[in-house]
Amino acid sequence: MSEEERIDHVAHDDQEDDSYALNPRKIAAIMYTVETQDAEALREQMEPLHAADIADLLEQINSYDRRRLIELYGGEFDGEILSELDESIREEVIPLLSPQVLQDAVRELDSDDVVDLIETLDEPQQDAILDALTLSDRVAVVQSLSYPEYSAGRLMQREVVMGPQHWTVGQAIDYMRSQEDLPEDFYHIILVDPRMKPVAQVTLGKMLGAPRSRPLIEIAEEGFRTFEVTEEEGDVAYAFNQYHLISAPVVDEAERLVGVITIDDAIRVLDEEHEEDIMRLAGVGDGSLADRVLDTVKQRLPWLAVNLVTAIMASMVIAQFEDTISAMVALAVLMPIVASMGGNAGTQALTVAVRSIATRDLTGNNVWRVIRREVMVGLANGLVFAAIMGTVGIVWFGSPALGFVIATAMVINLVVAGLAGIGVPVVLEKIGVDPALASGAFVTTVTDIVGFFAFLGLAGIVLL
Repeated sequence: MSEEERIDHVAHDDQEDDSYALNPRKIAAIMYTVETQDAEALREQMEPLHAADIADLLEQINSYDRRRLIELYGGEFDGEILSELDESIREEVIPLLSPQVLQDAVRELDSDDVVDLIETLDEPQQDAILDALTLSDRVAVVQSLSYPEYSAGRLMQREVVMGPQHWTVGQAIDYMRSQEDLPEDFYHIILVDPRMKPVAQVTLGKMLGAPRSRPLIEIAEEGFRTFEVTEEEGDVAYAFNQYHLISAPVVDEAERLVGVITIDDAIRVLDEEHEEDIMRLAGVGDGSLADRVLDTVKQRLPWLAVNLVTAIMASMVIAQFEDTISAMVALAVLMPIVASMGGNAGTQALTVAVRSIATRDLTGNNVWRVIRREVMVGLANGLVFAAIMGTVGIVWFGSPALGFVIATAMVINLVVAGLAGIGVPVVLEKIGVDPALASGAFVTTVTDIVGFFAFLGLAGIVLL
């Protein structure tokens, strides 16, 4: 089989693959085309791919191959690809694009995508993208960038379909058909009063199903709400999820319409917040697979240092019982079990608490009920594992007293783990500290110290 036939065979297999992930064989076929410098074949291979898949491809290959691919394919570069790229890769890709290609790519994007693209770049790259825009688009983007970071003003798109509140269905349809620059994706027509204040919005489905003579205000959507430009984007995303919104207008301080937020933007914010919580719980900050070694070290080193301090604190507790451990070596064997079980139980409760705080399901109204539940769960799990470890102590070391000590310590530590797992993030959230960022170290410290103190303290009383 010739090389060209092999590539065609790989492409055929990829079409039959029902996985959404980019197939490694597809990547290999594309990189072979890059190696042979066949620009026409590369365009044919890239044409069926979604912008998100092309972004994944660029993120998975190394810098050298990335540069070669862009040089060969650069003239066909789509603006959506830039939007999908990881920030660190995006900063590398933009300088590789010619000014004309960059201009064409950016002009295809909605204003919110341009803002999202430009706000993470260095000033020279920002200037390059702004220069690629028309004057009106540039003014709109600069104004959006003037709003606070992570606000509705940064999240919204300026392209809005609106009409006066007295319009009929027929007037709205005729207006939209006459326009050549409607947004590529929109879900509502927003009705405004003479002061440009939004008063209602109508879904396209209801409008198309109504008679032309029907006033739009009569088929307006119930539960209409607006967002202020300075409103925090996390609150906006929560409202979209809570109230099942598809799009919603954004107003300035005078309540005039300035933009619209759509569901895809809200989902992106929710995804970013979920990812951020997971990364912070693990103490790895905002890192990504594309980060350089030095950047990754800088992100992780501080939290490893915090963990070192907490480990030293736990070791200081152990040092207080040096004579007890020396007198009975079995304590050193069983001691890590108590701490490990407490740490895992605390992490379970902590994960539930941080996620519930982020989704606003854990509030002052139910916090005590949740704390009681976690304490009871810790007690129940503690009793189960106390029975297991008590038996281990008796069978393994032949000491009923040792079995009693480790069983009791297990119950104490799992109860405390449940209490700390919920209580620590709640307290941190109340004092204004991100619970996802700081809770892990505190909970681990509490469970280690309590576990060692309970186990070794009881051992000193009962066994010696």
